[in-house]
Amino acid sequence: MSAQSTPEPVIPEPDGAGPRGGGGRRRKAPGKSRRALRVMAWTAAGVVVLGGTGAGYVYFKLNGNIRSLDINQALGADRPTKIDNGSQNILVLGSDSRSGSNKKLGGGTDDGSARSDTAMIVHVYEGHKRASVVSVPRDTLVNRPACTDTSGTAHPAAAGVMFNEAYSTGGAACAVKTVESITGIRMDHYLEVDFEGFQKLIDDLGGVPVTTTKNIDDPQSHLSLRAGTHTLNGQEALGLVRTRHGVGDGSDLGRIQLQQAFVKALIGQVKHVGVFTSPKKLYDLADTATKTVTADSDLGSVNSLMDFADGLKGIGAKNMTMVTMPVQYDPANPNRVVMQTAKAKLVWDALKNDRPIPRAATQGTATGEAKGVVTS
Repeated sequence: MSAQSTPEPVIPEPDGAGPRGGGGRRRKAPGKSRRALRVMAWTAAGVVVLGGTGAGYVYFKLNGNIRSLDINQALGADRPTKIDNGSQNILVLGSDSRSGSNKKLGGGTDDGSARSDTAMIVHVYEGHKRASVVSVPRDTLVNRPACTDTSGTAHPAAAGVMFNEAYSTGGAACAVKTVESITGIRMDHYLEVDFEGFQKLIDDLGGVPVTTTKNIDDPQSHLSLRAGTHTLNGQEALGLVRTRHGVGDGSDLGRIQLQQAFVKALIGQVKHVGVFTSPKKLYDLADTATKTVTADSDLGSVNSLMDFADGLKGIGAKNMTMVTMPVQYDPANPNRVVMQTAKAKLVWDALKNDRPIPRAATQGTATGEAKGVVTS
């Protein structure tokens, strides 16, 4: 999903900026401070006209970055009923693709295949002031339903397979189909972020500060952090959200705890650096994000993504509840987990009815023993 770099447009001097003609007095050459102010003014003006006729270059560049998939067509009509109560449900996947430049990132296989390394169901409550996030462990054994991918290829159902096998089999459409089958909840939107884009987003932000309460050393994710406060660059942040052998019990559940802590730190950093008051930083992030994200076709344009993001900007880390889908270790294989059906139903019922997730839903479930290792 890389895009060729495009030279920045040359902005001409405004009319009248040069010498007067016809014998008029010559203006005094502007000093450095005035020139700087003028450049800033023209930069700001360029940002302001993004919604008007002068927006063509930037708008179409960003719009051309976005990759979208027609999930709705692939899924057809056999889906949970859409709940019209003002809430939204979004499936967010972190792509474990090893094709292209992603081969260099994060270790693992390099066969060009892809898996859903990270999966989060984001429920935005009515009013868009609060959200709940439910992480789905990739090692969860599930019954994957029959599904059709966005190329039209049909895939038969499979029993007792790992959750992330749905994505590697049929891509985004099969991942959404599997989540809807597990939860009984219709996903209103789908977003996917890949390794390379995630790393560059963090670098564009200037890093994200986190505090580790224990040493983390995981050669497989290329991460080594001493206990203490760190500002993670993109490569370090990628290592953190992928590490599983350096924390807790070494399971995917421990990694999820780190991912959830990092997401909260990331949200806090976005608000802290003031990206919405810095035109250059905002553009850099928008350029990277639109190259990074694959979205469902309803979000597959700059305007749609802007409207979507604008509806979420009031949700801060303190207004976000993050849990892991209730699971227990598989008695037959401790490297796999299975859903605790009764407790998971408490989670899905809460989201369907736009209510907070009850604490009882996650009490006594497997956690991975890494909670509190990373704090924002």
